[in-house]
Amino acid sequence: MDRNSRAAEVPLKNVMDIQPVTRCSSSKVGVERKMAKPQIFIDGESGTTGLEIRKRLEARADIELLSIASEKRKDTVERKKLLNGCDLAILCLPDDAAREAVSLIDNPGVRVIDASTAHRTAQGWTYGFPEMTKDQTEKIRSSKRVANPGCYPTGAIGLIRPLVDAGIIPSDYGITVSAMSGYSGGGKEMIALCQSGEKNERASSYCLYGIDQRHKHLPEMRVHGGLTQDPIFLPAYSCDIYRGMLVTIALRLDELNRLTGKNADAKAIHAALDERYAGQKYVKVEPLQTKLEKGYVLTPLPQNETNNLQLRVIANEEKRIVILTACLDNLGKGASGAAVQNAEIMLGLGRK
Repeated sequence: MDRNSRAAEVPLKNVMDIQPVTRCSSSKVGVERKMAKPQIFIDGESGTTGLEIRKRLEARADIELLSIASEKRKDTVERKKLLNGCDLAILCLPDDAAREAVSLIDNPGVRVIDASTAHRTAQGWTYGFPEMTKDQTEKIRSSKRVANPGCYPTGAIGLIRPLVDAGIIPSDYGITVSAMSGYSGGGKEMIALCQSGEKNERASSYCLYGIDQRHKHLPEMRVHGGLTQDPIFLPAYSCDIYRGMLVTIALRLDELNRLTGKNADAKAIHAALDERYAGQKYVKVEPLQTKLEKGYVLTPLPQNETNNLQLRVIANEEKRIVILTACLDNLGKGASGAAVQNAEIMLGLGRK
């Protein structure tokens, strides 16, 4: 089933085009380089996302990866030196620390990818979802400041934005987004809790959270989804799953068509997604499904270890209901894979 789907065709090793690399320490900052390779500094490389980005970058031959000594990770002077001495800084920090890091950069030639939520809806920052619109890749390529998308919003916006742009979903429509993620999305504290073997209400097989509708990803979903109001968002994680994400949206066709005056059906919804992502390497729209095999299930796992976003349209024509799903690796296309994809675009790496 998913194992043989088109979206599983891009394994991690191909996403990163892995080759041998030269490592560079902070002592080389400011020294004339012998080779014209862009230098990348990951501020916060010891965190979950930072480690994943380093894993994807450290074997490349077309970059130099700057690294800070472990005992100086909180040394502002050393961090500022590295932040201003690289070509691209990737920030894998809490929101306030990411804002501080940006404030330390006074070299106008330094470009930034921020993996935190601090700048995802901020003025002067480009949203780092290359496939979101037809011109988003070019916007990222020419930008000095790129905000890496969140994991849940990548799936939700990937489904919503093309349908809003096509007029199938009104911009003021009350969308509900349900999602399940592996526990790695909660960072070091959640990883430690789920791996400790301790069983409590925060470390169980299914944990629904964010029920008060104050989740930090809501503004991002609204703004970049093309919506005028926050969707209702129901995220959950499982301490049985380390990585992987499944995002789900249900639509009632008659209700949508009454609001838009259109006569959209499942085929029109599928066509809007298919047209938006035609020719994309990492976003794959599966064929329209109207009848499922016996025992058919979807899980968050099929796209793990890839940079893929796999989208599905599943229709019940009799009930006039369409279910949209997005499957991705929350540490891949939902975080570090997306950051490396944006780095490749901004630095012109791996372009044909």
